[in-house]
Amino acid sequence: MQMLDFLQNELPFSDWVDTGVDWLTEHWAAFFSFLQTVGQNIMDAMTNGLSMIHPLLFILIVTVAAFFLGGKKWQLPTFTLLGLLLIYNQDLWSDLLNTLTLVIVSSLISVIIGVPAGVLMSKSDMARSIITPILDFMQTMPGFVYLIPAVAFFGIGMVPGVFASVIFSLPPTVRMTNLGIRQVPTELVEASDSFGGTGWQKLFKLEMPLAKGNIFAGINQTLMLSLSMVVIASMIGAPGLGQGVLSAVQRSQVGNGFVYGIAIVILAIIMDRFTQNLNSSGNSSND
Repeated sequence: MQMLDFLQNELPFSDWVDTGVDWLTEHWAAFFSFLQTVGQNIMDAMTNGLSMIHPLLFILIVTVAAFFLGGKKWQLPTFTLLGLLLIYNQDLWSDLLNTLTLVIVSSLISVIIGVPAGVLMSKSDMARSIITPILDFMQTMPGFVYLIPAVAFFGIGMVPGVFASVIFSLPPTVRMTNLGIRQVPTELVEASDSFGGTGWQKLFKLEMPLAKGNIFAGINQTLMLSLSMVVIASMIGAPGLGQGVLSAVQRSQVGNGFVYGIAIVILAIIMDRFTQNLNSSGNSSND
């Protein structure tokens, strides 16, 4: 009977979460304000720096880079040139740079956190048992939910967009780093130990190079997930191509929405091919 009464009483779970968030915003306000200021200044400097390069020169540089990264084949540089010219022609260049800044910053933070976390998981079964449920939670929680604490901690703008993007896009890098290092052949690890290699030497000279393919695959997924958060982040004031999509949805402007969507697709394909070719070129140089 007592168990039945317990089940019928609703747990104040939302109140507990609200209390925790209120405590953080009250006692850590100075810290969040510091992160907001520093993060905004860094991203403004990055966007302004990219804006100083003439769009046509920027397109030329990226096209040349695509030519060499693509193995001197014509497909990737041609797509890069035509795609970026289309974005420039549609007067979306400033939005593209804002989106590029958001994606690059959130991806860099994800990699800086994700690779060490993946290494820790690969070295400790206890760490893996603790981190894996957290990653499951981060991947399965709808992306819109991350906007709530982002706004509570940082207000609106680019910084909360990066915060939500990092949480959403971090897990692939962690998982793939862990998987890559665990798949290093045991014989090679034992050989390294027999020759007196230290833990750091074994990690940086054996395990990380052999796991590079998996790590880059995780980074590639992180990039794509960060880019998928562009539209969602625009709901809390993050500038860029996502704001154009959101505005088109709100005003039922099918044409504008399609143009902004195509621009996001072009950026996604270019970044995806760049990271894939960076991985393949690194493997060929190692061979």
